[in-house]
Amino acid sequence: MSSKAERKQARADMKAADRALNENSDRERRAGIREETPEYQRLNRAANEAASKVSRWRGGTKRGN
Repeated sequence: MSSKAERKQARADMKAADRALNENSDRERRAGIREETPEYQRLNRAANEAASKVSRWRGGTKRGN
């Protein structure tokens, strides 16, 4: 079981990854880019990885907790 500090950090990491993904998506949309770019794919993988460390109760994808 992870400590409270580790869980709190995982939530902060997930929020930061989501923010970066959303900012990139907005930038690309304004630039007229409609397909998934390598940068979008990289940020999406990072956001998914971060979400996998957070319980579903806290907005992540990890089951349990």
